[in-house]
Amino acid sequence: MISLRSVVEIVTPVIAFTLLTAVGLYLTPSDFARVRRAPSVVAAGVLVPLLALPAIALILVWWFKPDPFVEAGLLLVAACPIGGISNTYSYLARASTALSVTLTGLSSAVAVGAIPLLTRVFERVTREPLGVGAPVSVLAAQMLFILALPIGLGMVVRHRWPAWASASSKAVQRLAFVLLALLLLLIITVERDRIASELTDVMLIAAVFVLASFVVGWLSGAAVGASGADRFTLASEFATRNVAIATTIAVTLLGRTEFAAFASVYFLTELPIMLAAVAVRRWQQDRMVRR
Repeated sequence: MISLRSVVEIVTPVIAFTLLTAVGLYLTPSDFARVRRAPSVVAAGVLVPLLALPAIALILVWWFKPDPFVEAGLLLVAACPIGGISNTYSYLARASTALSVTLTGLSSAVAVGAIPLLTRVFERVTREPLGVGAPVSVLAAQMLFILALPIGLGMVVRHRWPAWASASSKAVQRLAFVLLALLLLLIITVERDRIASELTDVMLIAAVFVLASFVVGWLSGAAVGASGADRFTLASEFATRNVAIATTIAVTLLGRTEFAAFASVYFLTELPIMLAAVAVRRWQQDRMVRR
């Protein structure tokens, strides 16, 4: 009889592939033209998180001294690229959705090499292995398959069949979110005892990380003179991590579902915080219109 853990290990890559293909359906080469029009904003959105988010994660590990599975999960989430749901946050907040899509694509591309390197940095700083024994080159090749292939496939489909991609992209995105919810439910079921025993600490650390990342993203936008819409988008991009990638790495590359458990709780913590931020921004905009 197949165990629930085995089911998770089988379906995780399929769901992650679907999620990232959905991201690719939203991307075209013209989306990346923004790099030329607003290089400082794009650079802040892509490069600053590579330094700031791992630093925030390490500070939280030092301050809270959490359970090892929480520590590893947090570091893994901090190393992951921007989550595709950030595009939805920017859209709902009437912020810079095009910038969000551009940053999501570039972040995913950079993550192919960044995740293996950041993993090595974490292991050196914490002096504890995260369980990734493969060389950087091997991990980069694995990340190429996990990230670049599905995103590239989505972009090819959009280029080859643009009408179908435009008509189907929203349905594919909805399917991806449903599959992600299913995956999170499976992870939580497998690790329910561990999560229940550490739930308060996990949610606290996740909430602090989300809020700190949001603030750093907003300040980064202010530092490069970004507009209010761009600042909100940058803040959202910083705070939104790709839990599908974190889960895929934890389950398929590391064989550690407990690491994925933190990613699941992180997403469930991130969602209400970001929706609250969206509501505040919309309220501020409506208030300005009424004046």
